[in-house]
Amino acid sequence: MSAPSPPVTPVPPPTSRAPRAHTLTGHLRAAGIFLVLTVLVTGFAYPAVVTEIAHVIDPGAAGGSLVYYPNGTLAGSSLVAQNTNAPYLFWERPSATDYNTTLGAPTPYGPSEPALQSVLNETILYMKEYGNFTVNGTLPFWFVAPSASSIDPDLVPDAVLIQIPRVANATNLSISYLLNFVNEHIVNPFIPYVGVPYVDVLDLDLALLPLIGR
Repeated sequence: MSAPSPPVTPVPPPTSRAPRAHTLTGHLRAAGIFLVLTVLVTGFAYPAVVTEIAHVIDPGAAGGSLVYYPNGTLAGSSLVAQNTNAPYLFWERPSATDYNTTLGAPTPYGPSEPALQSVLNETILYMKEYGNFTVNGTLPFWFVAPSASSIDPDLVPDAVLIQIPRVANATNLSISYLLNFVNEHIVNPFIPYVGVPYVDVLDLDLALLPLIGR
């Protein structure tokens, strides 16, 4: 005869509810931690690492591509156009922001905007200086139209070569010498037929200053 089964002890009901797996507080805490980590990694750690690598690979570019006058004072960045109007220097593209790097590229002016007249006046000034349009004179488009950023320091070679007579007249340098000088500063595309040749006008002017004793 089998032994009787031991009596089953009843389990008392739980006195408290188990914590829920998903709570608003928990989600907010996790989101806050993720936000802080994202800011630290993408806003501080990653830029710091990339900057240090850039300083090793190309210190000049990592520091802002700064260029200096012959006397050692800072002239600016080779990536940013300068408001140059001295007759003995080569001029850069017109700027819709007056070469102000804090304004950003503006929306093109409409036909009824008063600001459009100032751009037209500047274009007419260039036309009068470099080509009499009443006798079929021509002027490179890049020299009368602002760039997308309004601070692009580069010009196509034609827009620089057309300035040689003015620069030669304001200096003691011959046209033939300046022609060779500009040709030496033409930068060709890294990959042939991808992009166009250009001249960094700021670098060109900085190389010109010692030649004219300034």
